[in-house]
Amino acid sequence: MNKAQTRTDRCRAGMIKESEYDDMSMLFTMFADSTRLKIMNALFYEELCVSDLCEVLQMSPSAVSHQLASLKKTKLVKSRKDGKNVYYSMSDEHIKNIWKMAYDHITE
Repeated sequence: MNKAQTRTDRCRAGMIKESEYDDMSMLFTMFADSTRLKIMNALFYEELCVSDLCEVLQMSPSAVSHQLASLKKTKLVKSRKDGKNVYYSMSDEHIKNIWKMAYDHITE
């Protein structure tokens, strides 16, 4: 086996499944919108309802709700109901780590 085959074999062995690329692509799509980034940033600090997010971000309820639906669909945000209010929070710390690494990268 020559060196080129060894390199390509190592690369091929490290490749992930096609469906995993699709999932990762959807995840990065969520990071491609400044409104969603603002919502995520707010939710890193506090669990908030739509009206809270509207106040923090100075946005309309429909704009916030639309973006929350996308974030929830991709499992980046979770929700819980308390009476008539629905509160949103980040699903886990992984998202905060990705967000922070991206922020650190652009500010170095």
